[in-house]
Formats: sequence, C-alpha cells, structure tokens
Amino acid sequence: MRRTLQLAAIGTAAGAFSGLFGVGGGTIIVPLLMIWLAYEPREATGTSMAAIAVIAGFAVALQAAYGNVDVAAAALVGIPAVGGAVLGTALQQRIPERAISAAFALILVVIAVELIIP
Repeated sequence: MRRTLQLAAIGTAAGAFSGLFGVGGGTIIVPLLMIWLAYEPREATGTSMAAIAVIAGFAVALQAAYGNVDVAAAALVGIPAVGGAVLGTALQQRIPERAISAAFALILVVIAVELIIP
C-alpha cells in the first residue's frame, strides 16, 4: 500500500510539473524513484520514460485544446528526438550506473544555476 501511494505521489508531482513547466519525467520521476523506492538509475529512467508517454499524451491533448501546440515545430523537435532517445538509451547501457547518477545530478545543478543566474 505504501509503495502504491508513493508511486501515485510521484505521478501527481510529475503531472503537475509537466503541465506547469513542461518537465516532469527526468526532473521529478527519476530522482524520486531512486530516492523513495530505491530504483537503480536504469530502471528509474526506463520507468520514467514509460510514464512520460502517458503523461505527454494527456498533456498535449490539453495544451492543444488551449491552442498552445505548434504541430510543425513539435515534429521538427520530436522526430530527431526519437533518434536521440535511441542513441541515449544505447549509451546509457554502456556507462556505469554511478556515472549516470553523477552526470544527471550535475546537469540538474547546471540547469538550476542557469535559471537563477540568467
């Protein structure tokens, strides 16, 4: 029961952040799965990606209802992103999990600093 509630809380937070800021998977789901539920980085990433597929479907439908979707730009970003996802997943399988966690933490810190100090 506790695990189910934790997963639901993670999903709620990810959905709220996704709708508000366009982020949620990598910045919310992955760290919380690792911290709260002791997922390994690869399992957390894979689980997050599966959840993002569901979240994105609903979020894009809602954003489209508000007229906030530029379909052409989305295709120009999304289609190459598929190749990047394939490349990134293959690369992730070859890197030690500790290095993945460290790189992820560094990226989050750099993004936070960039947002605070423009």
